[in-house]
Formats: sequence, C-alpha cells, structure tokens
Amino acid sequence: MRVFSNIEELRHTLDALKRQGRTVGLVPTMGYLHAGHLKLVTRARAENDIVVVSIFVNPLQFGPAEDLGKYPRDLQRDGDMLKQAGVNFLFAPGVEDMYPRPMKTVVDVPDLGGELEGAVRPGHFAGVATVVTKLFNIVQPQTAYFGEKDYQQVVIIKRMVEDLAVPVRVISVPTVRDSDGLALSSRNVYLSPDERRAAVIVPQALDEAERLIAEGITDAQELEAKLTAFIGREPLAKPEVVAVRDAETLAPVASLEDPIVVALFVRIGTTRLLDNRVVGGNRVVGGNSSPNSRMSRDSLMSGQPGKGVTK
Repeated sequence: MRVFSNIEELRHTLDALKRQGRTVGLVPTMGYLHAGHLKLVTRARAENDIVVVSIFVNPLQFGPAEDLGKYPRDLQRDGDMLKQAGVNFLFAPGVEDMYPRPMKTVVDVPDLGGELEGAVRPGHFAGVATVVTKLFNIVQPQTAYFGEKDYQQVVIIKRMVEDLAVPVRVISVPTVRDSDGLALSSRNVYLSPDERRAAVIVPQALDEAERLIAEGITDAQELEAKLTAFIGREPLAKPEVVAVRDAETLAPVASLEDPIVVALFVRIGTTRLLDNRVVGGNRVVGGNSSPNSRMSRDSLMSGQPGKGVTK
C-alpha cells in the first residue's frame, strides 16, 4: 500500500492507472477506523481494480464548540488496518494540503442539510459536501462508498452528485453493529463504561419504532413522541433529534403510509450518537437517479441500479 499526502502526486499515479483501463473506488473516512469502515473497503475491493481510502479530519464540518481537536486519530494504526485489508492507496492529506488557503467556495444542499442533524449542527453538511466534492475531484473515482449509519449524509451526497452531474456512482453500505446493536462509530471511544451500557437505548429505540409501526401506529408525531419517551427512560440519554421523515426527501410526514426513515441523534454524556432505520414499503431514495424517481430499498442498499438510475 502506498501512502500519499500530496494531491498532485496521487493524481499523477491514478491517471497512469486509469489510462490502463483500471477502475478506481474511493472510501472517504476521517480515520480511527473500525469494522464498519473495513466493510466499505471490502465492498470497494470487490467492485474495483484499485481502492483508495482517504483519511482526513475535515475542519469545515466541525462547529466551533465541537470535537475537532479531540477527534480520535491514529494514522499508524489505521494504515496497518488498511494494508491488511488490501487497500492500494491511502490518501492522508493535512489541512494545508486540502486547504492551502482559506476556502471561499462552499458546496451545499441547504434544503436537505438544514434538517435533522443539520438543525443542531449548523453548517455541518455544507462542510461535508464541500470536502466530498473536493475528494471526488482529486481522486476522480468511478465509485464511492459510504456507510448507511450516516443516512442523511448519504442522501445529501447522492443528491449533490445528481444535481451537479458528477460522474461518480455513490454506494451505501449497511451499518455494522456491535453484538448489542449499537452502531459502530469512531466516537464510541468517548463513552465511559456506564455510558456505553446506556447507549444501547439508541438501537433499542429503532426496534421500538418498528414494533409500534407493526402494531398499527400511523401518526408520525405520535411515533416521535413515543420514541422520545422511550429514550427518556435512560437517564444518561438526551434525545436531540427524534424524527420521522420521508425516506427520500427527509421532509416531515403526517402519516406513515410511505417509506419513512426514523432518524435519531442522541447525546450520551458529552457524546452524540446517530442512528436510523428505514421502515415501510419498498420505495426509498435511490442512487444517481432523476429527482422524481425512486428505487426499491434492495436497489438502494445493494448499490445496484434501479429504475431511472444512470449506470
């Protein structure tokens, strides 16, 4: 595995391989890798000749009071994991490599990025969309891989790619969980033993959502209220976002007739955990499709083209 921090050196190397007809898959990360990241790598290796993993803790997506300074970092550990996983190239730029002068350009999808997590983290998704666009321009992959734990992020990136006609196929990969159901996250290392035990309330709330829907609840606000109360049973948990939204547009819904996403953003101590579940129907947001088209959930989650998707 070769390691790059310089943009032009990576581009030069990849350009030579692309001229040979090699396909390139990109896995963007912020590092401190876990099994969820490695699942993205496995998928990328199965579908591409060359796999590039980026590790960059992007300051543009952190607010002034957030955890940029203490976000866990261990490049040596991550590099060893990626080498063992068969990654070809690790792109690990510094801030001075990605942003040699203050950024004046912002990529934003405000209608989607201002909702849910974006409502409690203003500007976060503009930072995400900007850095992902820059990574796409640097690597110019055919395919890029993102975890479904960050559902809103996936929806935003897919819409950004579609709106801007970016020639990258965005693949979402199912969330990897611990044995008790908690979604793997680099931020889980912040949790104390008591907080880690309490954190299981997050996936349990998603199970509760499915149970309530199966029992016949149809009102979205009622479901949100019941889930908020359910999470409130855990003294260490503070629900910041408990939302039932349209699975494609993230818009509020009155009833649960269409496929919906249950989105949770819960603070355990000082650590914010997010999780989600798509419930109901078989039509949810697709990949690089037309704005009004939908795909089957199987097509979305597998990354395979559905109706209306550009291959």
